[in-house]
Amino acid sequence: MPGTHITDRQVHLYMTKRKDHTQEVAAAKAGMSVRTGRRVASATELPSQKPERNWRTRTNPFADVWDSEIVPLLRSSPKLKAVTLLHKLQGDHADRFPDSMRRTLERHISQWRALEGPSKEVFFPQTYQPGVRGLSDFTHMEKLGVTIGGIAFAHLLYHFVLAFSRWEYASVVDGGESFQALATGLQNALWQAGGCPREHRSDSLSAAFRNEQEENDFTVRYAALLEHYGMEGTRNNRGLGHENGSVESSHRYLKDQIDQALELRGHRDFADRATYDEFVRSVVMRRNRRNAAAFQVERAYLLDLPERRTTDFVEEEARVTRCGTFTVRGVLYSAPSRLISHRLKVRLYIDRLDCYLSGALVHSTVRATSTGKGRGRAIDYRHFIDSLKRKPQAFRGLAFRDELFPREAYRRAWERLDRDMTPRNACKTMVGLLELAGNHGVEAQLAERLDALLELGELPDLETLFAEFAPREAECPEVVVEMPDASLYDTLLDEGVPA
Repeated sequence: MPGTHITDRQVHLYMTKRKDHTQEVAAAKAGMSVRTGRRVASATELPSQKPERNWRTRTNPFADVWDSEIVPLLRSSPKLKAVTLLHKLQGDHADRFPDSMRRTLERHISQWRALEGPSKEVFFPQTYQPGVRGLSDFTHMEKLGVTIGGIAFAHLLYHFVLAFSRWEYASVVDGGESFQALATGLQNALWQAGGCPREHRSDSLSAAFRNEQEENDFTVRYAALLEHYGMEGTRNNRGLGHENGSVESSHRYLKDQIDQALELRGHRDFADRATYDEFVRSVVMRRNRRNAAAFQVERAYLLDLPERRTTDFVEEEARVTRCGTFTVRGVLYSAPSRLISHRLKVRLYIDRLDCYLSGALVHSTVRATSTGKGRGRAIDYRHFIDSLKRKPQAFRGLAFRDELFPREAYRRAWERLDRDMTPRNACKTMVGLLELAGNHGVEAQLAERLDALLELGELPDLETLFAEFAPREAECPEVVVEMPDASLYDTLLDEGVPA
């Protein structure tokens, strides 16, 4: 058949079938044309015994420019591509080298590189012993298009793999690479595995710090983390991700299975972060079930865990301003007003901030990340309700007013109030709505009612909403206690005396 080489097996099959069948049938059974069958029948040697053709069937179109123009460029810049060189030839020699010659030039360059080109990097396949190596890395997940409550969720995945058994652990990281993310993910993985490998391998971890001071701090903390678990730390060379290949290759397969699981689910939106965390965990568990036998072997070789975990946070200090806010890592947080003017010791975990004053935990909040367009904000409207009740007009021009709205319904309500009411009444009503939502625990229910009112074109009425949602004082029942006659006790005593 055109473009197909006949094999020795086809020749043997053709000759065998030819004994009992016609030439046409034998050729069809051997997968060749009748014309080829005739040629095979008259040949004196098998296809594998024929010498390879070493002559050209047409003139080399690059013969007069190869040594003088192409080879010098390849020697000076080995990374040049064939299409680049072809475009240069087209510019230097008009109408001589059409685009159809690109494949011919690629074959010539490929052969030259094999004979005279620079050496290539050699990849060395590795064999792993149980309990020796564990690998960590982060991978971006934006391309999966996951949303939380309808909002795009830009996040990373921390990924840990035991090289021998391929046992895995993965956790969602909201934010960038950091020591906290690495320490939390690695410790979770080790405690879930029930032991520690003797070596922990990672990439250069350059994304976890921004300057020399942070790099030095990261190095000290990372060394302490490894020492606590009795592991030796190794890193691959910067920019050579394939040296961390056991986890790098697993990234692709894990993300592909998460993507396929999302396809089966029918949509990529999750009600909250916890639901998505559980979804990722279920995918990882299914992958680990396939490697359960190998993991049982490796489990026996893992080092014992220490008695406790070590720190997975970073400490910083922040002063609460008279505005009731403090700034940590470029993010503005709110705090209870009683902490104004105090300097807090802040522990930054991967998912939260714990604030201490004189050793006592005084405030804890979810950790936020900077938006990249300026410092981020994590404002809790409950911290400002009492102060705004005394000065409701401050709401209108508040610098972080938009961050006070706990849900979209409250934002829409403010826009309608600001449009249809006087400034004084609009601010007073909005502050009242926030008070009702925060102090009486009806944030979600009130948001639904506000949406319904706005759909009907009605403005919220504070008195009516307070009467509906604020808890009413329970009426205490009137209890009447009748005192028994004292002589009854004598009767009880008499009955208790044995005869």
